[in-house]
Formats: sequence, structure tokens, C-alpha cells
Amino acid sequence: MPTTTIRVDTETHARLVQIGQAAGKSLVDTVRDAAEALHRQRFASQVAAELAELHQDPKAWAAYLAEAESTSVSDGLG
Repeated sequence: MPTTTIRVDTETHARLVQIGQAAGKSLVDTVRDAAEALHRQRFASQVAAELAELHQDPKAWAAYLAEAESTSVSDGLG
């Protein structure tokens, strides 16, 4: 996989190196994992904010719950 250079301050670099060493990963893998974690965190925050906004409208919330119920897939455990 091609790589590129990014600039970070020395404190951030040291922290990334420490995190990578603790996990037995390279700096490239550690930065990739950190970027993915941040992406997932921001996505989850966006979804939570949208659900909170939807919850403010009782009709829209009821429609959302009805649709979620009708499209849910049983896991077979219940």
C-alpha cells in the first residue's frame, strides 16, 4: 500500500509510537487505526444526534420505531 508523510507535533508522534508499541503494531497501522476509530466515533455521534432530533417529534419517532420493528431481523435467541 502506498504511503505518504504527515506532519504531527512531537508529543502526538510520541503518543502514537507508544500506543503502537503497546499493541505490537507499526506506526502506519496505529495511525490507520486511530483514523478509523475517529471516523467511527464521529459517525456514531452524528447518528445519536439525528436520533435525538427525531425523538423530539412524536409522530416521526413513532414512524421510525414502527419501521425499525417491521424491518428487524430476529436473531433466533428469543
